Amino acid sequence: MQDRSPQLSMELNRLLLLTSFLLHVEKGRASPTRLVCDNRLIQKYIGEAKDMEVKARQCQALPTLSCPTVLPLVDLSLQQWKSKSNETKRREILCDLALLVGATAGAQGQVTQECVAKPLSELYQRTNSFLLLLQTFSWEAGPWEPDCSPRSMEQTHVSSIFITYRQLVQGKLRFFFRDLAEDLRKQGHGGGREPQCGAQ
Repeated sequence: MQDRSPQLSMELNRLLLLTSFLLHVEKGRASPTRLVCDNRLIQKYIGEAKDMEVKARQCQALPTLSCPTVLPLVDLSLQQWKSKSNETKRREILCDLALLVGATAGAQGQVTQECVAKPLSELYQRTNSFLLLLQTFSWEAGPWEPDCSPRSMEQTHVSSIFITYRQLVQGKLRFFFRDLAEDLRKQGHGGGREPQCGAQ
C-alpha cells in the first residue's frame, strides 16, 4: 500500500479534529447553530478555557520557551468591532486562530512536562476545531486563505498562550456568535442555510 502524502494526512487530521469537535458539541445536545443561538454553549467554552489556564498554572515551575512563540493580540475595541461586517470579523478571528494554532504547536514541541503538555494538547485541539468550524461559515465570501498578518507579539511564557486563547474566546468569538444570533433574529432566517434562532 502506498504511503499517504503529507497533504492528504494533514487533511485527514483536520477532518478528524472537526468531527471530534462536532461530536463534542453534539454530546452537549448542541449543534453549530446552537453555538450561534445558545449563549450557554460559548459560556461553556469560556469555562473550559479558564480551566485549561488554571491547570497549566498549577505546574510547580512553568517552563520558559527557548524559541519564542508568536501570539495574536486579541484585545477588542467594541466601537471598532461593531463597525465591521460579520465576514470581516470572521476573517479576523480566523487569522488570530491560525496564529494561535501555530504558536500552540510550536510550544508543544518544546514542552515535556506532563502537567503542561496535556492542557497544551487540549488547547491545540480546541483552537484547531474553532479554526475549522469558522471556515465552514461560507455564507459570505469565498473560501478563506491564510494570507493575513494579524497584530502579534513574541512570547516565551507558556501561560501567555492560554491567556490569549481565553481572551479570544471571551472576546471576539463570544461577540461574533452573539452578532450572528442578532442578525438571524432580525432576518428571521440564516441566509437559507441556518435555521432561525429559537426554531431548534
